[in-house]
Amino acid sequence: MLSTSARNGGQARGIRYLANHQSCEGTAHVDRHALIQQLGQAGYHDTVCAEMNLPTCEVALMGTAANMNYAAIVTQEDCGLQVTAIVTAGVQGNAACAGDPAGWREDEGGWEKAGGTINTMLLINQPLTEAALARCAVTMTEAKTTALYRLAVRSLYSSDLATGTGTDQFAIAAPETGAHRLTSASPHVKLGELIGKTVRDATLEALRWQNGLEASYTRSIFCALGRLGLSEESFFEDIGMMLSESDLTLMRKNSKSVFYEPQVAACAFAFAAVMDRIRYETLPSNAAQAALRNQAASVAVSLSGKTHLWESFRAKLNDDDPVRLVLHALALGWAAKWRS
Repeated sequence: MLSTSARNGGQARGIRYLANHQSCEGTAHVDRHALIQQLGQAGYHDTVCAEMNLPTCEVALMGTAANMNYAAIVTQEDCGLQVTAIVTAGVQGNAACAGDPAGWREDEGGWEKAGGTINTMLLINQPLTEAALARCAVTMTEAKTTALYRLAVRSLYSSDLATGTGTDQFAIAAPETGAHRLTSASPHVKLGELIGKTVRDATLEALRWQNGLEASYTRSIFCALGRLGLSEESFFEDIGMMLSESDLTLMRKNSKSVFYEPQVAACAFAFAAVMDRIRYETLPSNAAQAALRNQAASVAVSLSGKTHLWESFRAKLNDDDPVRLVLHALALGWAAKWRS
């Protein structure tokens, strides 16, 4: 097996138990954290194993703040090959993109400071070569990231979509003997396909229960543009100066028809995609403002339902700041929605 367990981790044989346990509450719970600091990860491993009455040398352990009752279990089979993924997941505390600025540094002196976790158990019913076992970790990680991309989960540390969290853990187990030893877990072969499906679907299901995330929920303009700075908390304050008092009052009373309107959400995601292409230098900087104005005009059209006003909306959208540009577009679209 292969795991991130503090004790018995890495590649190991003789592991009989895979354990995932809730080590704390999701927010402001420091009792167990203090115990972990006192004992160290390996010592804490022994404490948890004692609580479960399991031998420490035979356990690969993961810890999380996620509720164990929300663990999702998905199994896929192909001609006798069976893969099971068991996932707990939470992304509201520390979702991150690989390459984001880090908040901790480890050296010979320990850790110095410079909430959410996705824990995955992967069970495979046939023996694997050591190379295939390592490749399982790659395919499993790609599948987890696929789930986050489907839900448009944002990094909390940058403007990128999240690829995981800063505390993700895993344990992959397969028998040492039995059938033919499989040599690959690439997405090109059936084992890789089964790993991809089970981990992706189990991660989606775990996030549905732990964080209330599901596909229809993500049609919000804040899911699309929150990573670029659009804030639900300050939305009405930010847009208020762009609307008449009566239009603002009407919007407050009908906010869901703005926040979750499918056509508006589609344009908001398109706006975010164009912003990404500008940041990644796919598009030249001298085309950026015009491209964003085009997308913002489409936001206004989608909210108003008046396609013939696209040119008029675009002519009025001259904001340099992308968030203000979107807010202005929403204000224009709302003000025009019920006017002939």
